[in-house]
Amino acid sequence: MTPPQKMNIPAPTGAGQQVKRSGTVARPQTAEERRRAQRVLLRMAVIVHIPGKANPIHGFTHTVSASGAMIILPEGISQGTKLSLENPKTQKKVEAHVVRPPQLNAEGSLVPVEFTTPSPQFWNIFFPPVAQN
Repeated sequence: MTPPQKMNIPAPTGAGQQVKRSGTVARPQTAEERRRAQRVLLRMAVIVHIPGKANPIHGFTHTVSASGAMIILPEGISQGTKLSLENPKTQKKVEAHVVRPPQLNAEGSLVPVEFTTPSPQFWNIFFPPVAQN
């Protein structure tokens, strides 16, 4: 009987990509490994402007990335809603949309938003480089 051989199979690309650890076992990527942009814990005031709504919504960030944020608001916003997010410190605005339904926590509604185009300078911070395995 011959011993098992290691197989060198190239990993598929895109969603569902496998990560090879030791031996011949491959596992699906974790959410952190699939993430497009590094997330940073940052509590910063934000102002949400929704087209057709007279008053903006004041909230703050939970986490931020070059492509969006998890924001905490006093009220939820429906998935798919297009909005303009304002950084009151810099007065910069960026277009975004809500990517998933909000979740309630003790501080309010956690609303995940994604920028229409990546905007790493919007937060006025430096993002750490993504670790390469």
